[in-house]
Amino acid sequence: QVQLVESGGGLVQPGGSLRLSCAASGRSFGNSGMGWFRRAPGKEREFVAGNTWNGKFTYYSDSVKGRFTISGDNNKNTVYLQMNNLKPEDTAVYYCAAPYGNYDYWGQGTQVTVSS
Repeated sequence: QVQLVESGGGLVQPGGSLRLSCAASGRSFGNSGMGWFRRAPGKEREFVAGNTWNGKFTYYSDSVKGRFTISGDNNKNTVYLQMNNLKPEDTAVYYCAAPYGNYDYWGQGTQVTVSS
């Protein structure tokens, strides 16, 4: 059974940083990649970042490019989302999903709140 478990969310002030983790079990996604999405209150779920082919290719939404970085640790079957210079509009529930592109599996989400 495949499971994705996110962690690392929380409350942070504008300009602060957080690192989200997504640990996968039941299947390795190192070759196929994973993605991060978010859903803000009252908005549709949106793609945030993704990596594929052992992290050789990374993709970001325009809204987070230059501030967020996706990375992976194949040994731990874990993908990370380093979020810097956070803004109030980054407030959302963040989800990881796999494999990249198909997104057959989803985590339960972790709340990120950016507020002073």
